[in-house]
Formats: sequence, structure tokens, C-alpha cells
Amino acid sequence: MEFTEERIKRYARHIILPEVGGEGQGKLLSSKVLLIGAGGLGAPCGYYLGAAGIGTLGIVDYDTVDLSNLQRQIWHGTADVGRYKVDSARDSIERINPDVKVVTYKEGINAANIKDIIKDYDVVVDATDNFPTRYLINDACHFMKKPLVYGSIFRFDGQATVFLPDEGPCYRCLFPTPPPAGLVPSCQEAGVLGVLPGVIGAIQANEAIKIILGIGRTLNGRLLIYDALDMKFTEMKLRQDKACPLCGENPTVFELIEYGDLCEFKN
Repeated sequence: MEFTEERIKRYARHIILPEVGGEGQGKLLSSKVLLIGAGGLGAPCGYYLGAAGIGTLGIVDYDTVDLSNLQRQIWHGTADVGRYKVDSARDSIERINPDVKVVTYKEGINAANIKDIIKDYDVVVDATDNFPTRYLINDACHFMKKPLVYGSIFRFDGQATVFLPDEGPCYRCLFPTPPPAGLVPSCQEAGVLGVLPGVIGAIQANEAIKIILGIGRTLNGRLLIYDALDMKFTEMKLRQDKACPLCGENPTVFELIEYGDLCEFKN
């Protein structure tokens, strides 16, 4: 990776970090990260990944920008209402950093297309807002051995963790089966504090960057829980479930399962 004078200046604060340096910045510039969901979590996460110099940033979302999104989905503006979120997101990243190649997917993730979409990426970030998609992403990343950075938000609470195939638990170890339809209200139904996805999305970006650089300790095997009202972080240890239907000792899930109609990414 060639370091022009402009790149040296742009990434100077990374390059002077011994843990990153020029070699690490080169890794970032050569890396490929897939962001699934261009809403509340996707916006801050994508912003920081783009600013950090991720070489290729894939963004998956088939929804369009609504006025109600602007309270938290910070890479969309009033003028973007009605546009595809991936188009608005691409424009925002290109304004921040022309080094980044943005690849957009104006389609929903499903069992038929997910493997083809994620196959060329180094890290997958789940920035979605519904259980069917989360299980599908988890299973596909497990089968294809892709590191998965997970985040979720609800009202004033957020969660984040990392799932590394064959190196720790998966999403099904945490939630073995999807909840019945309608049991858990969406953010659209229950509301969400506007700054909350900024906190969790930034954590997701941090974890993705650490995975690429191979530095620090990721959230693999740990669930970070954030309470915005009490301004408190709690950590819960996650262990691989021996009875997990996907990664346990006697797995029963060997192919991708479509858990009903997938919802729009409206976090």
C-alpha cells in the first residue's frame, strides 16, 4: 500500500501509535468490512470505519430515509429523505475519506444471497434491528468462518459483542432460538434514545478495527451491556454452549434457515 504525503497526513494519529503504525494502517487500507444495516448503528459505525481508512466498506440496506430516522441516523440529512439509505451513506463516506471504496447493496439479506455477499469481506458488522436477520447473519458467518461484530439497541440500553467462529460462542449460544413474533417490540414501537446507537455503533467500529489489526482484546466471549440512564457499563461472560444447535458438540443446524419475512433495518 503506497503512502502518499496526503495519506501520511490523514492517518498521522494512527501511524504514530506503536500498536498501529504504518503497517497497521496499511492493513486497514487493504481490508474489507461489510456493514449490514445503514440505520442507527450503521451510521456511527460506518462513519468511524470510513474515517479510519477501511479500504472497502460494503453497506447492505434496502430501506429509504424517513424523517423519523434523522434523530439518530447521523449520516443522513433532511435533503436525503426519500433516498436509499445506502446512497446517502455512500455520499457521507466519500465526503469523509476518498480512500474508501464503498460498495452498496440495495437488497435485503436472505438465505439465498448472504453467502455470496459476505464471501469477500474480512469482517462482518451486524447493525440490524430484527431477530430473523441476526440469526441468518450469525449462521452464515459461522459457516463461512467470518468474524462477526454484533450490536443491538433498545430504548436506553445497548449491547455489543464479537463472535469469532471456532474461537468462542456464537449468537445462538446467547439466544438459542428466536422469540415468538411480536413478543419483543422494535425500536419503531418502543422508541430509542437518539445518542444510544452512537455509543454502541462506535464500539462496533472499534472492535472491527481491532480484529483487522490483531491488537488488544476483543469482546469475544464477553457481552458488553450499556445503560444510558445510569451511565453504566456491565460486562457479562459468554461461554460456548455445548448444546448450541450451531456450534455445540452435536449441532443440528447445517444450513441457512429463513426465519420468516425479514424486517427493514429501522434501528
